[in-house]
Amino acid sequence: MFNKLITISVLSFSVLITANASINQTKGSFEDKFRQLDESLPTPNVYRNAAGEPGHEYWQQQVDYQIKAKLDEEKRRIEASQTMTYHNNSPDTLKYLWMQLDQNKFKDDSMSATTTTFGGIGSRGPATAAASSDKPAQLSLSALRRQQFVEDNVLGYDITNVKDKRGNSLHYVIVGTNMRIDLPTHLKPGKKVTFSLDFAFNIVEEDAVSARAGYEHFADDEREGGNDIFLLAQWFPRLHSYTDYEAWTNKEFIGRGEFTLEFGNYEVELTVPADHIVSSTGSLENPKDVLTSTQRKRLKEAETAERIVFVVTAEEALENEKEGTNKTKTWKFKADNVRDFAWASSRKFMWDARGHQQGGSEQPLVMAMSFYPKEGGDLWKKYSTESIIHTLDVYSRFSFDYPYPVAQSVNGPVGGMEYPMITFNGPRTELQDDGSRTYSQAEKRFLIGVVIHEIGHIYFPMIVNSDERQWTWMDEGLNSFLDGVAGREWDPTIPWGVEPRDITDYMKSTTQVPIMTQSDSVLRLGPNAYTKPAAALNILRETVLGRELFDFAFKEYATRWKYKRPTPSDFFRTMEEASGVDLDWFWRGWFYSTDHVDISLDNVYKLRLDTKDPDIDFARQRQEELDKPLSLTDERNKAEGKKLWVERFPDIKDFYDENDRFTVTNKERNKYYKFLNGLKPWEKTAFERAVKEDKNYYVLEFSNIGGLVMPIILELTFEDGSKENQYIPAEIWRRTPKAVSKLIITDKNKELVSVTVDPRWETADVDTHNNHYPRQIIKSRIEAYKRKKSTSKVAQDLMQDIKTELNKDTGKKKKTEEE
Repeated sequence: MFNKLITISVLSFSVLITANASINQTKGSFEDKFRQLDESLPTPNVYRNAAGEPGHEYWQQQVDYQIKAKLDEEKRRIEASQTMTYHNNSPDTLKYLWMQLDQNKFKDDSMSATTTTFGGIGSRGPATAAASSDKPAQLSLSALRRQQFVEDNVLGYDITNVKDKRGNSLHYVIVGTNMRIDLPTHLKPGKKVTFSLDFAFNIVEEDAVSARAGYEHFADDEREGGNDIFLLAQWFPRLHSYTDYEAWTNKEFIGRGEFTLEFGNYEVELTVPADHIVSSTGSLENPKDVLTSTQRKRLKEAETAERIVFVVTAEEALENEKEGTNKTKTWKFKADNVRDFAWASSRKFMWDARGHQQGGSEQPLVMAMSFYPKEGGDLWKKYSTESIIHTLDVYSRFSFDYPYPVAQSVNGPVGGMEYPMITFNGPRTELQDDGSRTYSQAEKRFLIGVVIHEIGHIYFPMIVNSDERQWTWMDEGLNSFLDGVAGREWDPTIPWGVEPRDITDYMKSTTQVPIMTQSDSVLRLGPNAYTKPAAALNILRETVLGRELFDFAFKEYATRWKYKRPTPSDFFRTMEEASGVDLDWFWRGWFYSTDHVDISLDNVYKLRLDTKDPDIDFARQRQEELDKPLSLTDERNKAEGKKLWVERFPDIKDFYDENDRFTVTNKERNKYYKFLNGLKPWEKTAFERAVKEDKNYYVLEFSNIGGLVMPIILELTFEDGSKENQYIPAEIWRRTPKAVSKLIITDKNKELVSVTVDPRWETADVDTHNNHYPRQIIKSRIEAYKRKKSTSKVAQDLMQDIKTELNKDTGKKKKTEEE
C-alpha cells in the first residue's frame, strides 16, 4: 500500500526486546552490540533451515476458488456465490477452517469501529486532540461523514448456504472479521475438501470510510444520476493462511495490518452493466463476449506496439459514460497461482495497453495496461503504463522475471493499493476554469511514484508472500527500498525514494518503536514500516555490504521465496548467508531496537614519534615552546619598554642563560646510544625506519551517543587541500560500544587540518554538527511568521463550520474538503 501522507497511530504500545535469560550481563556495564541473533530468531527446522531457505519439508496450503458475482450498480451491492477447494498440504489434521470476512470491519459493532480512538495517539486521522487536556479537542467533518455513512447503510457480509460439495449444510461461527467452518470429517494431511457459500454486501463509499476499496460517485457526469467507479478488493470471503510458524493466522482485521493469504487458482465470472469496462486479476477468457472486434484488434496490436495503444479511447469512454443500460455482460477471468483476486468496473474507463517483452523472446509477453476516466487525462496517458513497464524492468533485475500475463494500473478513489496483476492508484488531473484539465508537478511525481510502488508490490508480497498482518515492513519496507531504486533510474532529478537522511527525525523521536513491532501496535506506521526499513536497506546496500554483495543476496532471497511465505528470520538469514557477512549487529540495531545513529568525533590528537635521539627530540621540543603564545604579561612589559634584570646587569649571567634546557649534552647522547644497542635487530630496523619516515600520527576519539553501532566513515582534509576517505567497519565498536579511539597515520607532507564523519550523510546520523573536527558554525534560518489562532479559537471556528454544514439541506449533494 502507498502512503502519501500518514498520520495513523495507536493509543499505546508495549514492546520489550529482552535477551535470553541464560545469557545475562551481571557485572560491569558492557553491552554486546554484536551478540548473535540465534537467541532471538526461531530455531531452524525442516521447514525453514539455518541458511534462510525453505527446508526440505517446507509446505504451504493451496486454496482454489470458483466465483460468480454480480454487480448491482443501482444498489451498489455485490451478490455472489463461490466454491472453494482447500488442499491440506500440512502434516497436521484439521478439524475446522478459518476464513477472512474483511467487509465486516465496516460494521458499527466491529472491533475496528469500537476501538477507534478520538484524537492524539491512536487516532486514524479524522479527529485531532488538543496539545493538552485542558484545551478542547477538534472534530472534523470527515469523522462525522464516516459515522453517518455507517449509520445510514447496512454494512458487512450476508453469508448464506454454507454447504459441502454434497449440498449438506456446514456449521459455522462468525467472530468479527473471521469465520470458523467446522468440518464434519477431519481433513487429514494430503487430502482436500470442497465447500461453497453465497454472500452479499453493500459496497462502501471509499471517500466516506477511508477504505482500501469501494465506489466513487461522479454526480456531475451527464448521465442521469451520475456514474461510479467501483474498485473491488477484500470483496469475497477468503481462507486464512495456515502456516508452519503460527498455524491459523486468524488475527482480527482492524484495518492497518494487511493480509496473509494462500496461493491458488481462480475462475471468476463477473456480471456487470453491459457498458462497463472491467479490469481484473487474471486473463480475460471470453473477449469475444465482452469486447467489440475493434477493441480486440487494438488489444492485439498493443502486444508489439512501441508506445501505448488505446483499446477504449477517451472519446469512446466519454460517450459511454453519458448513457447507461439495463443490460449486462459477464466477464470471465482465470488466474493461476495467485494469492488474491481484485477487480474494477466502470463505464467511465478508457483503456490503454502496451506489451512488454522481458528476459528475451523466450519469456512470456506481459501486457501492461491502464484504466482511467477522463479525470485521469493526459497525466495517465503519458505516465501510467510507461511506469508499469519501467517497474517490471527494474524489479525483475533484483528478483525474477514477472510471472503473470498482465500488470495493470487502475484510477479510482484509493490512493494506492496492490493485488495480483492489478493496482489501484489515485492521482488525477485538475479541472481548469476553461474546462481543460492539467496536472501539477506534484501530481505527476505522485502518479509515477505510486504506480512504481504498487506494481512493485506484485513482487513483494503478492509473489514473495510475506505475512503483512504481522510484519508490515517485509512488504512495505522492502518495496519502498526498491521503488526508490526504480525511481532514480527513471529520473534522478526527482526526489525519489528514501535516503538515510530522511529518517533522522523519526530515529531520534520518542514515538519510534522497533521495526519488528506488530503493525496494529505501531505508533507511526509510515516511518516505521516504510521509511526506516527502506533507509536501512539503502545503507546495507550502499555502505555496509556494497552493491555486488547486496544485490546477489537480495536476489537470492527473492528467488528462494518466490510463491512461498518467508518470515523475517528467513530474510535475515538469507542476506547474511548469501553475502558472507555477519549482519546480526545490523538487524539487532535497526530492526529490534530504537537506538539511533549519532557518532560524535570528540577529539583529535596529533602525536609524533619520540626518536630518543636528543639532537632531534630536543630541537622539536624547543620549537614547540617557541610556538606557544607569548605570555600576556611579558608582551605588555616589553611594550612598556621594561628592561629585564639580566639585561641591566649582564655580569650575573652564567652557562644556563646562554644554553636552555633543550641544549644537548653527551649525557643525553650516551643514553640514546645505550637505548639503540639494547634493541633486538628487528626492533632496531623497525625503529630506524619509523624515524626516517617521520610520519604524522593522529588519534581520533569517538563516542556513540545514539547507541546504534555503525561503520565510521571519515573524510580527511589535508593542509595541501587534498582529501582522503576512510571506511572503518562497525566491528570497531565490538568491545567498547560507547566510545572508541582510532589511530590514523599520514605521510610527513600530509598534515591533517580537519576531519568529517559521514560526509555524505549515508548512515542516518541524527546530529551532523558533532561530526566535524574542528567544529563548524551551525547554519540555520530566520523565518518571518505570524501568530496562529489559539487552539480554543480554532475549535470554536470548527464547531461553527460543523453547525453550518449540519443545518444545510440534507438532500443537497456537497463535496467535502475537510480531509
